[in-house]
Amino acid sequence: THTHTHTNSLSLSLNMRSRNVDKVILSVEQGEGVGARVRRSIGRPELKNFDPFLLLDEFKVDKGAGFTTHPHRGFETVTFMLSGKFTHEDFCGHRGDIGPGDLQWMTAGRGIVHAEMPASDEQSHGLQLWVNLAAVDKMTEPKYQELRKDEIPRATKDGVSAVVIAGEALGIKSPVYTITPTTYLQFSMEPGATLEQQLPPTYNVFLYTLSGTLLVGPDKRAVEAHHTVTLTRSDDADGILLQAPPGSTAEFVLIGGQPHNEPIVQHGPFVMNSREQIMATFTDYEMGTNGFEGARGWHAEIDERLHA
Repeated sequence: THTHTHTNSLSLSLNMRSRNVDKVILSVEQGEGVGARVRRSIGRPELKNFDPFLLLDEFKVDKGAGFTTHPHRGFETVTFMLSGKFTHEDFCGHRGDIGPGDLQWMTAGRGIVHAEMPASDEQSHGLQLWVNLAAVDKMTEPKYQELRKDEIPRATKDGVSAVVIAGEALGIKSPVYTITPTTYLQFSMEPGATLEQQLPPTYNVFLYTLSGTLLVGPDKRAVEAHHTVTLTRSDDADGILLQAPPGSTAEFVLIGGQPHNEPIVQHGPFVMNSREQIMATFTDYEMGTNGFEGARGWHAEIDERLHA
């Protein structure tokens, strides 16, 4: 008689307790960089940050537009291309293209100056995530983890396809090393498919929907494309139940990370723990010191693609 009483709190398998929907926020398209269009998820006024995440942009950039020379300090930028191609060039001579399905996990740490510009005639479409670094890691040496599409693990099971950018899904693990413990998964679901994804209970977790309709949590909250969904966090919730309705596919990213629980002081591309550190960063950038050696007067060659 009581077999159905737990369906709201328990997912289909009795060993996973699902998180629920907390907030649902529409990402409205806005201008960014020079001529680029972005749908901002994390980082918009209603959701300034979601510890440890500072920003998630779904970007669309046509040839002749892009992100010209700019600095970063104190966090990581993660670029995942969905279609088209971007060229990345930094002030240490690191340059390369990021094509469809490719990943660049850039730890800016103490300082990177770079530009990101389209490399193809077709529109470039992708996602850029900013992951904050803990105070102890903010001044780490910059480094890159770059994976081509065929180097990123993928799996398909029961109508669910996963691209494992960081963390683990469907029994496969990403080789990407994350300084801040992070899960970053892209999923495509066939109509009617169900997914139970395990996640550490301590993580802050959100979804960003790319297309279709997704039913989130035990309550099956229907979410359309271009929405950010933050999930509840509790000690006994160790995953999330997700479904695609019978009449629709669903494509989305699921992103979670261990919060730092530290002060966040952000000034554009600099993210530190205090105003004093931000002021010091401006000085370092202007003087070319403490990680910004060689930054003074440097401009990426690819800036010239602007309006080309």
